[in-house]
Amino acid sequence: MRGLGMTGLCLLLAAGMAGETAFPAFAQTALGAQPGGAPAANAKLTGPAPVSDIAEGLLQSVVNIATSQNVKDEETSPVPQVPKGSPFEDLFEDFFKNRGGDGPNHKVNSLGSGFVIDPSGYIVTNNHVIENADDIEVIFADGSKLKAKLVGTDTKTDLSVLKVEPPEPLQAVKFGDSKKMRIGDWVMAIGNPFGLGGSVTLGIVSARGRNINAGPYDNFIQTDAAINKGNSGGPLFNMAGEVIGINTAIISPSGGSIGIGFAVPTELAQNVIDQLRQYGETRRGWLGVRIQPVPDDLAKAAGIKAGRGALIGSIIDGGPSAKGPLKVGDVVISFNGKDVAESRDLVRSVAESPIDQEIDAVIFRDGKRQTVKVRLARMQDEKPDAKSEEQADPNAPGKDGAEQGEAADSIMGLGLETLDDENRAANSIAESVEGLLITSVEPGSQAAQKGLKVGEVIVEVGQEFVDTPEVLAEKLAKLKNDGRRSAHLMVANARGDLRFVAIPLE
Repeated sequence: MRGLGMTGLCLLLAAGMAGETAFPAFAQTALGAQPGGAPAANAKLTGPAPVSDIAEGLLQSVVNIATSQNVKDEETSPVPQVPKGSPFEDLFEDFFKNRGGDGPNHKVNSLGSGFVIDPSGYIVTNNHVIENADDIEVIFADGSKLKAKLVGTDTKTDLSVLKVEPPEPLQAVKFGDSKKMRIGDWVMAIGNPFGLGGSVTLGIVSARGRNINAGPYDNFIQTDAAINKGNSGGPLFNMAGEVIGINTAIISPSGGSIGIGFAVPTELAQNVIDQLRQYGETRRGWLGVRIQPVPDDLAKAAGIKAGRGALIGSIIDGGPSAKGPLKVGDVVISFNGKDVAESRDLVRSVAESPIDQEIDAVIFRDGKRQTVKVRLARMQDEKPDAKSEEQADPNAPGKDGAEQGEAADSIMGLGLETLDDENRAANSIAESVEGLLITSVEPGSQAAQKGLKVGEVIVEVGQEFVDTPEVLAEKLAKLKNDGRRSAHLMVANARGDLRFVAIPLE
């Protein structure tokens, strides 16, 4: 299990669980009870209702995954210096020089969990459980073992599908609907913690939709069910015995469970698993845009709830949206029938949508809600800009070290010059960037407060291109005359990364 550094903690790839049917709380079945809630002397006290019947029917479907990998030894460690003639001289030489006598490689073994999804032998686990493995072995609850081959893997969701050839049909589990899970629902995890074999733990759904920065499609279920090293790839069940998550990560200062585990929900995992089985790879949609969260002032101007939607920051040249109908400055609030509550929701919706088909996107443009038809291309991992609908950094830095020469014009506290070959070279600005170069920023001005920097370039105002200070001043005056309280600028840094900035006009 790999660890990701956190402040004082360690995010370990291992994982969580979730549930659907409400689980009975602690019960007190009493023959009689005394006033004030105290149990009568002959009262029969019980704990929560057992989950033994559910667990018994599922244990045969959960497997242990054992992997081995041949790793090349590093250079031989230097022999510690000991005095000549010391009685330890020969001992040290024998130990340090001959310990690699078996050859240049050694085997590294690891353990994880998985579960059967098809009686014919298809098994789901985490990518990090089998990553770089030379041999994969599946160990069943009865102790039998089968060699497995990798069908397909997806690093973005950390999911893999394996295939074994069983002598007779296996017992498989069913997928449930993770969207129905509510915070507080009971869930049960089964896995292989610390290599101990099939172990059952119980807990509740602590949270939904968690983003732990593990990948572009983070949407984890958080659970307090005990998840430890070796649980990675194991299932998280609801109380109907359906898989609603794949345990993937934990937060822990020591490597053991502290009650914070994470599972990939089936609403995300099932489509990935189906594609891995069918194609051996994922085939995700690509819209060809860069997006960012919607600034509060822009949301207010567009008449939408603050923070809702995804703002189109730029269109990628050669992408499926290069010729429309989406435009820079559009706010996408629904895609393929799914609401876009925040920008990362659009990333997931696009990835899960079919390619080469017309899809409805509901947008706000110029303060009006409208529906446009978009068509997705297939996302190609080898294309740097196609790895996801990139989320532009709204605080992307400019060229802080640019020389602050005298501005030809000053507007909104900004010194501005038309971008030409000379100042482009002086500020190392990419050839693809066009517009007005910021040469100075007045301290304390609205522009300074909004984070505009020397060396950045104003590309558009109100979705219209500007290339001279005069054109900018004209457009700002028109916006003010139209009753607009702020001007929405599209700003590029030296690399060409775009972001939107709203500058008050009052």
